[in-house]
Order: sequence, then C-alpha cells, then structure tokens
Amino acid sequence: MWLEILAALVVVVMSVRFWYRYTSGHCTSTRSMAGKTVIITGATAGIGKETARDLLRRGARVIIACRNLEKGHKVAGELLSEGDGRGEVVVRRLDTSNLSSVRTFAKEVLDTEGAIHVLINNAGAPGMGKRLVTADGLELTMATNHFGHFLLTNLLLGRLKKSGPSRVVNVTSFVHKIPSKSDLKDLAITNDYKPFKAYNISKLCNVLFTRELADKMAGTGVTVNCLNPGIVRTEIFDAVNFNYRAFLIYILLQVTSKDAVSGAQTSIHLAVSEEVEGVTGRYFCDCKEAPMSDLARSKDMATELWEASVKAVGLRQDEIHY
Repeated sequence: MWLEILAALVVVVMSVRFWYRYTSGHCTSTRSMAGKTVIITGATAGIGKETARDLLRRGARVIIACRNLEKGHKVAGELLSEGDGRGEVVVRRLDTSNLSSVRTFAKEVLDTEGAIHVLINNAGAPGMGKRLVTADGLELTMATNHFGHFLLTNLLLGRLKKSGPSRVVNVTSFVHKIPSKSDLKDLAITNDYKPFKAYNISKLCNVLFTRELADKMAGTGVTVNCLNPGIVRTEIFDAVNFNYRAFLIYILLQVTSKDAVSGAQTSIHLAVSEEVEGVTGRYFCDCKEAPMSDLARSKDMATELWEASVKAVGLRQDEIHY
C-alpha cells in the first residue's frame, strides 16, 4: 500500500513539475544584438548567467557586473568558449550592497562605454537570517536588491538616454504582492525583522521603482519594465538559513521550479523582443504582461519610495538625469 501511495505521489510531483515548465514562457524573438552594449548585474550564476549567454550568442557586448572578479572571468571564459565569436564579454566588479562600489562601477562604465542599450538589474540576495546593516547604514537585503540598483540606474540614465532607444529591465518576484502599505514606511526593516519580509519588501520596491522611473523617462526613448522570472532553482536559495520556511521553499522548489534557462526567458524577452518596443512601466511573467499588486500600482507610493531612495543613496544634483 505504501509503495502505491509513494508511486502516486511521485507521479503527481513529476506531472506538476512538467506542467509548470511546459507552460513557462519562452522568448521567441530572433533579434540580433550586434552592436548593442548590455549590462547585467549578478550575471555569474542563475538566470543572470543564462541571460548573458543568450545575449552573447546574439552578438551583444555583455558587461558582467559581479562581486567576485575571479568567478566573473571564469564565467566569461566559459561563455566565450561556447560562442561563435559574434559577441564580446567584459567583466567589471560591482557590489550592489555597497554604494561606493556602485559609484566606482558606474564611473568605469561611463569612462569606457560610449553607449548603453540595455541595463538588466538582476543581482539579488535573499533575506538574511538576522538583520545586517551595510557600511552605508542600509539594511543588507534592501541595499542589495533595491538601493544599489536605484543608484546604479540613476548614474547611468544620462548614457541610456543618449543611446536610445534603450531599455531598463528590473528582476522582481511574485512576492511583491505580499507586503502592506505599512511595510513601506520601514525601509530599514527595523520593526519585526524577518528574512522573507525583507526580501518581499525589496521586491515590491523593484516594481514601484520601475513604475516611477518609467513615468520620469516618458518620451526619452528609455523604456523600463520589470519581471517575475517564476520559481527558479538557483544559487540564491543556497544562502537561505535553514528553518521551517526554508524547508517549505525547498520542497516547493523540488515540485514546481524552472531551471535557470527557463527562468531567464522573460529577462531576455524584455531585453530584445520587438513586441515590447515602446512598452514601459509594466510587469511581466512568462514573457507576457501580468497584473501587479494594487499597492505596486500606487503612484503616491512610487513617488514616496523614489524620494526616500534619493535620500538613502545620497543622490547628488549632478547625478540626476530625469
């Protein structure tokens, strides 16, 4: 009897996994990216790496922005060895949790790159087991997932505008629908800190940032969209401290999860597809526009977050390009 139950459970699990992966979106565009420069943060693993691999095959100049240069060069060598020589890979150090690192990276890029056609803000970190603060006084998860990318994008906006039409792609998550309005009043996550709470809030910030930036870039040739890659089994989950929630996530990943190639498809779609030319301020999943939360659609909340973020990262007047 137990063997029959186990066999039935295995069939159900495999069926659910097959269905989830089968119904996942796939970028169908064959567009060449020759002559285009693309920056991808966190491109040494997971969906960032697969996005870099795809864009390199399309002939793009791909800038891998990563914390670990040794790992970055190793990944670059791997990607180049698989290619046909059409694209180019550049590796530069960037730690989005450190505002000084963001400014250094941005200066290097502006000094060396005449154009930036696509910026993919992909790097991310799960909520930490305990509340940690960066050297800039920011909660670590928020700094890595939101504030660092907020500053980076603003520093590169001038070049993105000059390179238009250009695109900003922000990787968020379906968990952006979980936080409440009150959560956004505590961006330092000082009240009742929980790892997943910090992560969820940072993902809502990604969507609100997308919405506000899209409004500010209207008519400039820069489009801004965000995406939920789905449930993807990548290295980001390896850093999650073990507890009952982490265990439930582990089980969920075994049952319904995409591989990194499938998870990267919507990022690739938003970076290259002709279908989204001129589309801005939207939220996508499986290469299709999807509904975002009511809170994520709030113009007031997006504006408040923008103003709070400007203060948090110390954005200077000469760094403003909107």
